[in-house]
Amino acid sequence: MEKNLMWKKIKEKTLQGEGISQEEAYYLASWPMEKLGEIFYLSRQVRERFGGRNVELCAIINARSGLCSEDCHFCAQSSRFKTGVEVYPLIDVEKALEKAQRMEAAGVKRFALVTSGKGIGERDFEKVLEIYQVLKTKTRLKLCASLGIIDEEKARRLKEVGVTSYHHNLETGRSYFSKICTTHTFEERVATIQAARNAGLNICSGGIIGLGEIMEHRLEMIFELKKLGVMSVPVNILNPIPGTPLANQERLSIEEILKTLILFRLIIPRAVFRLCGGRERGLGENQKEALVMAVNGLMVGNYLTTWGNRIQEDLDMIAEVGLKVLV
Repeated sequence: MEKNLMWKKIKEKTLQGEGISQEEAYYLASWPMEKLGEIFYLSRQVRERFGGRNVELCAIINARSGLCSEDCHFCAQSSRFKTGVEVYPLIDVEKALEKAQRMEAAGVKRFALVTSGKGIGERDFEKVLEIYQVLKTKTRLKLCASLGIIDEEKARRLKEVGVTSYHHNLETGRSYFSKICTTHTFEERVATIQAARNAGLNICSGGIIGLGEIMEHRLEMIFELKKLGVMSVPVNILNPIPGTPLANQERLSIEEILKTLILFRLIIPRAVFRLCGGRERGLGENQKEALVMAVNGLMVGNYLTTWGNRIQEDLDMIAEVGLKVLV
């Protein structure tokens, strides 16, 4: 009887836009596979109530690649691992503008420059500001930035040239973070999010699932994001890169990925959840289920160091499940 009352309360509060508690999340996480259909249906209702039938598209460009000093165990761009990743300095304005305009023509709404490294030095930062000034003038895209660990002063300068959102992932739960990175702390990532918010930027922050963590760590991460007030949450699925410490990491099952996504949706009902890197390999055709039941955003085009679907394939997939691209 007590569990039936908890389930009734979960349905009522999530459909009103109030996320479930940690206790309720652990309760749902314990449900056996044969009972998950009920949770999936609720997640679909919540997704539609607060996101409609829309899917927001975003895209990135790897604006500076490789030679990163950090040891994030999943990343091809760390200088500590032999991955064969392409290495190049900051791209020029023309290359950034060409991709931005191509993405805009395909229906993309948000576009970000992403640079390798723990942070960004003043010389490259000045060049990045110049690129954003051009993108602001020559596109109608909402501009986002992902430049690593920054302070409030840099965040304010980004806002001044038209950047509206700063992306910086927590990557995983606080208690698991040291298992996947030892060269900087979880607290430094949180501080970056707070600095960007203090500067007036919106925050986009999520993580990667399939790093060897368990559901407890994923829930720890999403509740931290909820506490930070994050309403744009990118979810990546590990795509093991040869040469990295996680090269042979066992893949998550499709059921585990979907279960994670629907729990995230029920914890922050009004958020935009963006399915990003690794979705093609991790979910395949089941990306359609994820779109219908939980996520309302897709990163399209290629990722930092791996290939994605052709954009038309993603547009077709969105249409096939009766959804539409947010314009």
